[in-house]
Formats: sequence, C-alpha cells, structure tokens
Amino acid sequence: MEPIQRTKRKILSPLDKKPIEIKREAVEDELHVQNDDKLIDHLSELRNQLIKSIFIFLLFLIIVFLTMNKWFPLVTKGNELVVFGPFQIVKFYTSISVTLALGLSLPFLIHFMWQFVKPGLKTNEVRYLGLYSPIMFLLFIIGVAFGYFVINPLSYRFLMNFGSMNFEVIISAQEYVHFLIMTTIPIGFLFELPAIAMFLASIGVLTTETMKNIRKWSYLVIAILSALITPPDFISQLMVLIPMALLYEISIYIVNKMEKRQGAEQPKVVTTD
Repeated sequence: MEPIQRTKRKILSPLDKKPIEIKREAVEDELHVQNDDKLIDHLSELRNQLIKSIFIFLLFLIIVFLTMNKWFPLVTKGNELVVFGPFQIVKFYTSISVTLALGLSLPFLIHFMWQFVKPGLKTNEVRYLGLYSPIMFLLFIIGVAFGYFVINPLSYRFLMNFGSMNFEVIISAQEYVHFLIMTTIPIGFLFELPAIAMFLASIGVLTTETMKNIRKWSYLVIAILSALITPPDFISQLMVLIPMALLYEISIYIVNKMEKRQGAEQPKVVTTD
C-alpha cells in the first residue's frame, strides 16, 4: 500500500484559529462596518440636501408662477410679443418661470451643496471655497445685471432697427425669452473670471507672469466666447468684449497682489557665513 499523504488541515471552526487571526479578522470586520456606516451617512446627507434643494426650487417656482402678472412687465420691457398657439403660451410661461425660480433659488442651492461637501474638505480648501463662493455668486449677479440693463436692450434695439429696414419684424414670446436668456445668463458666468483667477492663483496653478504671457491668446478666446454667446451683431460682441478685457486685467492685478502678500507672509531664511 502506498503511504497516506498528509495534507495541511484547513481551519474548520473558530476554535482552530489562532488568537492573532481572530483579532485581525475582527478588526477588518469592524473597519468594513465603519466604512459602510460612513457611506450610508454620506448618501443620506446627499439625499437630504437634494430634497431641500428641490423643495426650495419648487417653492420659488410656485411663487414666481402665482405672481407672474406683477413681474411680467420687467421681462417684456414693454415690447409687443405674439404667440402662435396655446402650446407656445405654456412653453413661454414655463421657460421664464423655471429660469427665474432657478436664479432665485441659486444661493440656497449653493449653500446646500456647500454643507454636503464641507465635511470632506481640508482646512485650506474650506477657507478658499468659503471665501470664493460668495464672490463668485456676487460676480454672477453683476454679470446678469449688466446683460439685462446694457447688453440686452442695446442689442435688441440694434437688431430691431436693422431688421425693420427691409422687413416687418414680429417677435414671438418664445424667441424673445431665448434672446433674453442668451444675453444675460452666459454673461453672468463670464464675469466670474476674477474669482476663478484668484482660486487658481491661491493653489499655485496660475501666476501673474503666466497671465501676462498668454494675454494675447486670452483676448482671442474672450473674443470667440463673446461672439458665441451674444447675438450676431458687432455692438453686442463689443459690449461684452470690453468688460471681459477689463476683468482680465483686473484679474492680473489681483493675482499680483496675492503673490506679493504671500511672499511677505513667508518667513525669510537668514544665512550666516
């Protein structure tokens, strides 16, 4: 008979395990439980913030829709608009109400998202984002106001006068709302350039020397963006290009000041011979 070959005996019960193995598995199980609890808490917090955001948006949407007759003249600005059927009336009221409700609820939405991401950020990230978020929102409002009070009326008047030379111009409500949104919201995002430059400079991605070296290319990009987001007339594009060029120069000035302040705060190393 062949000799019986002995094999390694597998662990069949916890009694067969060594104390070290039992302790290691207990620690691993505890870590898995803690990670699962953190994930559940994280998803629960995300759900709560989303629910609050949706509630605030729907609340403003209802308020805007119920008070439409009061703020409607601010949107149309006295222009005579026409609609081509009942469905266009619904589309017009819906699009303008959603846009206004989103704009009014935007500060609350930013605050809710900030409360969600804040626990996972480092101290310096919390400080930077806590500073730049209000600045970015303020610049966005200034840009929207600039588009509403300057870009929109000038470009609208220019295009209407230009078209009336050869055509009888009839403006539909839907086209007017689209034109109003395109001459306000994108300009609000463009006005956030200084805040973005400050943030990139604070984390060491952007410097004054870099901004000066790429100034010509930056102006070219700004000109292209101005042509894309504004109506196809020279006046509107120029009215956007000039402020954006000024904002770029202001961004260079701000980044330069930040670099000087950071250089002054760094301790000087004294060397001895």
